Amino acid sequence: MELPALPIQKKELAELSVHFIEDSKTMFSVEMLKLAFSCIDLTSLNATDTVSHIAAFVHKVNHFQLEFSGFRNVGAICVYPNMTSVVKENLAAEGVQIASVAGGFPSSMTFIDIKIEEARQAVIHGADEIDIVLPLWAFLEGDSGYCQDEIRSVKKAIGDAHLKVILETGTLQDPDKIWQASLLSLDAGADFIKTSTGKISVSATPEAAIIMCKALAYWFETTGEMRGFKPAGGIVNSSDALVYMAIVKGILGDRWLGNQYFRIGASRLANNLLTDILDRNIAYF
Repeated sequence: MELPALPIQKKELAELSVHFIEDSKTMFSVEMLKLAFSCIDLTSLNATDTVSHIAAFVHKVNHFQLEFSGFRNVGAICVYPNMTSVVKENLAAEGVQIASVAGGFPSSMTFIDIKIEEARQAVIHGADEIDIVLPLWAFLEGDSGYCQDEIRSVKKAIGDAHLKVILETGTLQDPDKIWQASLLSLDAGADFIKTSTGKISVSATPEAAIIMCKALAYWFETTGEMRGFKPAGGIVNSSDALVYMAIVKGILGDRWLGNQYFRIGASRLANNLLTDILDRNIAYF
């Protein structure tokens, strides 16, 4: 695929970020906060995750709508591959997807056959969605062909499951690189492009989100296909979530503002949204 040039001047990114941050302040409402909640990939990716911990985590999701009537549930539960079967065995909440990181997450520094098999096994054990990391070691060397071959191979291995490709934008930093990584991932079959693993110091930023949403808009204009966007890492407060929703709304439109095409990777955000919606301290999750 011959990649077009970034359709925005780099100096404009800071101005656009300020613009969307201001826009997000006007979006603060119970309705929008509930929508943000329904787009969360509720995440537990800790080395200390145990079977009993993940089972209890899932039971919280199962009982959420009994405890909080009038709310839609989260979009998905996201765990490590070996915990997908625990989620599958315990999940009873309707409409909640099972997401699993795979492919040598978070570094992507392992053999392609292992990445493919890990993703395939995660699906066999219950995952509806797979989150992999773009092989930065190849991308930074300029080997976009290898990157695409790897993404395509994982996509083929997981069948009907959705594939999210994590660009680790805090490492890429350069707007041109984020633009290129976004488009090559979409061209290779990514159903979603995702900012970050949340495992490095710089995670999601408004600037990276703007570039990625511009790439999704280009993809839609060129192919007619809607693909998804997932900011992740460091999104803790309601105001953080609304900034990314303002970016999606402003660049892609309202059709993207639902959990079919928009997710937020988060763990602490859920309780903070509930606290702001109900105007009392909530520590449910």
